[in-house]
Amino acid sequence: MTRLASILFVAASFVACSKSESKKSDSHAPGVAARTAPTKGKGQSFGAGVKLTTPTPIAAIIAEPKKFAGQTVRVEGMVTDVCEMRGCWFEMAGEKPGEKLRFKVTDGEMVFPVDSKGKHAVAEGVVAVKDLTLDDTKAMAVEEAKEKGQDCDPDKITEPKTVVRLDGTGAIFD
Repeated sequence: MTRLASILFVAASFVACSKSESKKSDSHAPGVAARTAPTKGKGQSFGAGVKLTTPTPIAAIIAEPKKFAGQTVRVEGMVTDVCEMRGCWFEMAGEKPGEKLRFKVTDGEMVFPVDSKGKHAVAEGVVAVKDLTLDDTKAMAVEEAKEKGQDCDPDKITEPKTVVRLDGTGAIFD
């Protein structure tokens, strides 16, 4: 499995509905826009809204997650999945097939409607990167499979994964 595929698997497998462990930061990676005027969307707004005007491609974050770790970014894409238990996360698709990034908030801080799948989202938050142990990687895969009613053989997982997500501060769904 390639590194990109590993990161995508873990990003898709990141089991949520737990408290966000982010550290909010106002610093930016090179090429990431500084804070500017708020976005004025006509759609449904969540949290603090979106203040950055220049998006960072999801592909760039996935390709070099540690470069963006701790940075506040704006991303855009289609909502592909939403937490069905508490609405505490949603996943956004990148431009290429298989690219996705999870936007996570503390339970109850924002609640994303399950029927948001297919909507366009503009989201802002802090990129969080966490290297998992092999045992944590296996446990996450088992939990993800259980949530989706699928089988998972953790013995087939032989490498630890890296979780990349966006600890959200605000979003707008159109």
